[in-house]
Amino acid sequence: KMILSFDKAIQYMSKRKIGALITIERHTGLDEYIETGIALHADITGELLINIFIPNTPLHDGAVIVKEGKIAVASAYLPLSESMLIPKEFGTRHRAAVGISEVSDAITIVVSEETGDVSITLDNELMAGLSQQEYLAILRRELIAEEKTKNKKNVIQSFLD
Repeated sequence: KMILSFDKAIQYMSKRKIGALITIERHTGLDEYIETGIALHADITGELLINIFIPNTPLHDGAVIVKEGKIAVASAYLPLSESMLIPKEFGTRHRAAVGISEVSDAITIVVSEETGDVSITLDNELMAGLSQQEYLAILRRELIAEEKTKNKKNVIQSFLD
């Protein structure tokens, strides 16, 4: 359901060249970055994500950070990568996406406001110009595998309790 919401928002924003930056917390805590944002603690919907990134609205600048299946905050600051390997045509959003992937295991989705292209950063790698099939495959691989691991831990934990 979360992936479908991301897809709906990405498709809408990509077609209209609405810039977006969405970081999904995994094992490394992102609390220090969450503190820089505006708290929402909201369910993830395509509509809300689209609304957040509409230009010239109070929340559109900065990142949405997703934590434990909820939109924790909007308008958060992420660390900018100093890497010289990031091509010059990529702007601040891409630098922030790479920056957070340098200091955490988060997965970050970027929609370029210049081109509408979709990129994902993960483990200090920038995968740019992804098709819908490509980014959905990455999100499913990374996020659904994680859910299964969590559920397995819960099952094991319930035996131990």
